[in-house]
Amino acid sequence: MPVPGVSLGCDYNPEQWSPDVWREDVALMQQAGVGLVAVNIFGWSNLEPSPGKHHFDDLDEVLDLLHAGGIRVNLGTGTSSPPPWLSARHPEILPVAIDGTTRFPGGRQAWCPSSPVFRERTLDLVERVAQRYGNHPALALWHVSNELGCHNALCYCENSAVAFRTWLRDRYQSIEALNDAWGTSFWSQRYGDWDEIQTPRLALSLRNPGQLVDFQRFSSDELLGHYRAETAILRRNSSAPVTTNFMVTAHIRNLDYWSWAPEMDIVANDHYLDHRLGNPTAELSFAADLTRGLAGGRPWMLMEQAAGAVNWQPHNLAKAPGEMIRNSLTHVARGADSVCFFQWRASAQGAEKFHSALLPHAGTDTAAWRDVLRLSETLQRIGEVAGTAVVSDVALLFSWESWWSSEGEARPSQAVTYLGQVHATHRALRELGVTVDVVSPDADLSGYRLVVVPGLYMVGDAAAERITEYTRDGGHLLVTYFSGIVDERDRVRLGGYPGAFREVLGVLSEEFAPMPPGDEVRLSNGATATLWTERLRLAGAASVASGPDGTPAITRNEHGDGTAWYVATELDPRGMRDLVRNVITAAGVKAVGPETDGSVEVIRRTGEGRSYLFVINHGTTPVACPVAGYDLVTAEHITTVVGGGIAVIREEKA
Repeated sequence: MPVPGVSLGCDYNPEQWSPDVWREDVALMQQAGVGLVAVNIFGWSNLEPSPGKHHFDDLDEVLDLLHAGGIRVNLGTGTSSPPPWLSARHPEILPVAIDGTTRFPGGRQAWCPSSPVFRERTLDLVERVAQRYGNHPALALWHVSNELGCHNALCYCENSAVAFRTWLRDRYQSIEALNDAWGTSFWSQRYGDWDEIQTPRLALSLRNPGQLVDFQRFSSDELLGHYRAETAILRRNSSAPVTTNFMVTAHIRNLDYWSWAPEMDIVANDHYLDHRLGNPTAELSFAADLTRGLAGGRPWMLMEQAAGAVNWQPHNLAKAPGEMIRNSLTHVARGADSVCFFQWRASAQGAEKFHSALLPHAGTDTAAWRDVLRLSETLQRIGEVAGTAVVSDVALLFSWESWWSSEGEARPSQAVTYLGQVHATHRALRELGVTVDVVSPDADLSGYRLVVVPGLYMVGDAAAERITEYTRDGGHLLVTYFSGIVDERDRVRLGGYPGAFREVLGVLSEEFAPMPPGDEVRLSNGATATLWTERLRLAGAASVASGPDGTPAITRNEHGDGTAWYVATELDPRGMRDLVRNVITAAGVKAVGPETDGSVEVIRRTGEGRSYLFVINHGTTPVACPVAGYDLVTAEHITTVVGGGIAVIREEKA
């Protein structure tokens, strides 16, 4: 990690402020214990105010000031948004939306990932930045661009069409193979030449689903290519580690981070509480577990979060007293060794002027600033946990390709969502006190007692066989509906649902039977089911619960030396939790914490003879610690954690 211990960091935009403010900020950062600062994230127009005319004096001074203050730098390449002169002279770099309209400057990321002109100009800037600062003593980490693909992941312009065709040629080699993969015999879509293929803009009817998922794959790969191009320059000029900030969150889905993660020296994520969700705190925990999965179980960075409210949701809610610290420690409990914020000083102008910051508009005589000081003190006290890891007996399989493909235009129910199933299973495990590793369908599953497969609509043959073999060899498997349906070409696996998992689950579904939103049925075990049912029959499995007409809704199958469970409906939260409790008991999974309504999280980090138990109490009443011991946060021996409190207990060696 770029800074020892569990570090506190932030984004800093000195270009918004005068030099006298820079000096004040460095002094306040020292007071707040800030150890890592991201700068030059949006610096292009300051570094290159006109074509070929460069100005580095301000950035020189800022880096020198931070270094003199003992603060390390996470240095941006400055390429995330082009300066106005670039799009004015080269409007062909501007992105084209799905409706065919050009999107203009005035916001950010107004560039096409396939634009040769944009790539050329960015790499020129990166070369200059890398040569100038590659050996600067403050440099701890390189930050390529910023939130790549947040706004411009999918561009439908002619540059993108040309690049898409090249990507398709590399993938399929022949136009005949592409026609077969996309099923272009349907609706007279057969292509005779590569040049006939366009980007999948809006059409008068439903579009080809094979083309849509390939365009998602292409778009993710195209931005990854941009990351690689910038990174190659940085590595030639510097030995500092390189990363970019992922966006593992519920509202952004366009990049397949399983393919990105191996390219990162350090995995970093941006996460903001999303109050448009029913349970934003539970989603935070899932996102942290997924980020840890991307990091291969190693420590990772929280590159951005909000100290208080954001500015981009319909209702931007302030955080309650202590909530910011609980959020931060939840990320640390689940593997983060660095906690950073957007941003340091709240902006006085611009689109994010009402976004919270460590230093608010009202200054230092505020509850918000005192919370920052308290967080800093807490991170310093728990610094010894850095380098330890989270270990779990349970894996939850997550796939961006399934997210893309299962939520296509033509599907059995628009009310069913991929994340809905993912979050429901993770939430049940979380409330049962079970720690979860979120991993790729291609991951090694042999070390887990239980593997959970929620809504894995698209799965390749190799991954499906690996999951089946895991169960055959003695593993426990839990699969939820709309899984195993298609292969990687989005082609239905014939013979009945759930396709790739029929054998291991011991069931066969003849037909999907979704329910309208608002309808519900009562299962034989007392659980309530909504949204989805199936015309399911047993093919070796036993029925655990059935619908009013006797059709199996939850099944259990002995397969080889293992056990496979199938959920053919959308269970209510209590019903899902009751089922998962039975599954983990059968699998021999031991909970780390007590069963709760989600108001208490207990996570263990271990390594090198050390063990720490994080207890995060989101509720209002005290809770008993699963183990008594020395709490790093309070520097006392404790047995309970107060309402709204946190504890990091140093466990004694056995």
